[in-house]
Formats: sequence, C-alpha cells, structure tokens
Amino acid sequence: MTSVITVEKEKLDNPPLDIHVLGDRVLRQPAKRIAKVDDSVRQLAKEMLQTMYSSHGIGLAAPQVAIHKQLIVIDCEPDNPANPPLILINPKITRVSQELCVVEEGCLSIPGVYLDVTRPKTIEVSFKDEQGKPRKIQATDLLARVIQHEMDHLNGVMFVDRVDNDLALTEKLQEKGFSRGAVKPIK
Repeated sequence: MTSVITVEKEKLDNPPLDIHVLGDRVLRQPAKRIAKVDDSVRQLAKEMLQTMYSSHGIGLAAPQVAIHKQLIVIDCEPDNPANPPLILINPKITRVSQELCVVEEGCLSIPGVYLDVTRPKTIEVSFKDEQGKPRKIQATDLLARVIQHEMDHLNGVMFVDRVDNDLALTEKLQEKGFSRGAVKPIK
C-alpha cells in the first residue's frame, strides 16, 4: 500500500497548519465524513503530514488543525524515509481484540503530557485511502494504538479523557499549564 502523497519527513520552520491544544473547543467537535476524495483532500493530507513531521508526531487528525473532516495521517516510523505514511479517510473500527494493553500516550494537542491509557491491543479498521479506494487493515501494538488515538479525535475525544489515574492526570496537566476542567472523562 504505497501512498500517492509524498512529503519530506522533515521539520519545517513554518508548518502549513496550526495544531490546536487542549481547552480549544474545536477539539471537541465531531468530524464529518468526507463525501468525495479529491485533490483538496489529498492536499489537506499532505499539509497535515508536513505539520505532523514538523511537530515530531506520529499521528495527526484533521480536528487537531481545526478541520472537521474524518481524515487521519499516521507514520509510526517518521525517521524511516522508506516507510510511507498511512492516510485514513472515514476510518471505522470493525473489530477489536479482547486483549487490552496499557501504554503511555502523548498528543500533539497536549504537549509534554504523557500518561498511561488502556486500549485494545489489536484492531481491524476499514477506511478509504487517498485515492478513494476502500481498504481494510489489521493493526496491532503501536499502529493500533495510534489509529485508536487519532480516531478518538474524530469524535471529539482526547487521550486524557481515557486516563484512569486521576492524580497523575491532574499533576501532569497542571505541570504543563493545562486546565483539569478541559478533560471530559470517559468511564
């Protein structure tokens, strides 16, 4: 599965898009399905990749750049030029494993905050690629986690909403200057 969208995996001084941070209302609005995959969607994906690489991220969802479309870009190997990024349009998780795992997560929209989150270890996801072709992949470990994390953004959910350790959550957010009130716990 090779991407038709190619961008240099480098940090730009002026990335094309601004990443919004925890507390900004745009992050809480659900994204809309993309009706037609066209050049404007591919251009958005390209700019999202440039912005993600510029911020040393491995995943970025359109709502993080204040665009309410179901578009996610992912690259679990940003230092490997041979590894193409993954572009998921209108992604839908079709299966999740019973096996859960707890791993520390961070988010470009909550810089400097890293906390443990429990998620299914393996998922199956269907989506359209940047050519508009239907795809289905099985993802495990880091890729599964990044897809789930970014898909949460499409529903207005932030990873801190899923953190079980309330004390660590409050401490980390305060330490980095974020409001505990911006968290909307999912139980």
